Amino acid sequence: MSKSVTISEVGPRDGLQSVDRVMATEAKKAWIRAEAEAGVSEIEVGSFVPPSLLPQMADTAEIVAFAKTIPNLDVVALIPNLKGAERAIACGVDKMSIPFSMSETHSINNVRKDHPAMLAEIRGIADLVAQQPEGQRPHFEVGLSTAFGCTLEGSVPDDQIVRLAEAAMEAGVAECGLSDTTGYANPAQVTRLVRKVKAAIGADKLNTLHLHNTRGLGLANVMAGLTEGITTFDSSLGGLGGCPFAPGASGNIVTEDLVFMLEAMGIDTGIDLEKLLKVRDIVAQALPGEPLYGFTPDAGLPLGFEKAAA
Repeated sequence: MSKSVTISEVGPRDGLQSVDRVMATEAKKAWIRAEAEAGVSEIEVGSFVPPSLLPQMADTAEIVAFAKTIPNLDVVALIPNLKGAERAIACGVDKMSIPFSMSETHSINNVRKDHPAMLAEIRGIADLVAQQPEGQRPHFEVGLSTAFGCTLEGSVPDDQIVRLAEAAMEAGVAECGLSDTTGYANPAQVTRLVRKVKAAIGADKLNTLHLHNTRGLGLANVMAGLTEGITTFDSSLGGLGGCPFAPGASGNIVTEDLVFMLEAMGIDTGIDLEKLLKVRDIVAQALPGEPLYGFTPDAGLPLGFEKAAA
């Protein structure tokens, strides 16, 4: 188990795309700045999708430009296709991720591409990255979405996930991440699948888990990932976003709860938890009435709590 991990904040993208209202651009900037000042070193600030589909992400280029001015922050964007990759590269993102659904039914319904078509798209993006000048190539990751189960197909065979992960690596991506898109995962499944994918593509090519807390197993699944050497975990401030199909349940893991658990265990995140808790005020003011989740913000920090030593 690593003594330090990276928390990748995905609220400005994954969280806000699930909220009906559009957060003001200046509020997004204030959120991102405040989290970076709290020590969050990686933030997924938006996605390069057509504004007609996700008006919440219409200002992503401006947000990326702003985030790039913040010292020591890795700026991440989601891309749906080659066109999105072209825009992300032009904006100078440090890292870009494309979702690749392990359920072919979900892939066709979500992006209108079967698995061969998605692999061709991934290969085209990898080629585009390789054409960029050295030192200006963004880190290109594939998120293996619906890896732990699909609302359309149910269980997705492990062997299929391993095969598609290998195919994505052969197409030229830098690494793969496993995504519990539907909140179906349990710790035993996380352990099994991480081991299988690492064995197939290399232990250093699977470092990230994107987990949801839809059924209350988010942090338990983080523990399983930690035990298997995972070093980056996606989470969302206040648990914004994730699973609109599960009313009353938070979707993404709550960043505040994740940081508290890790720091309490002596695992360094580089994040000042007291500063992080204050960032909620920015989001709450920008989205009045929007539910924000988290046990740590409600309970407060325990008496004598100490941050892990770096």
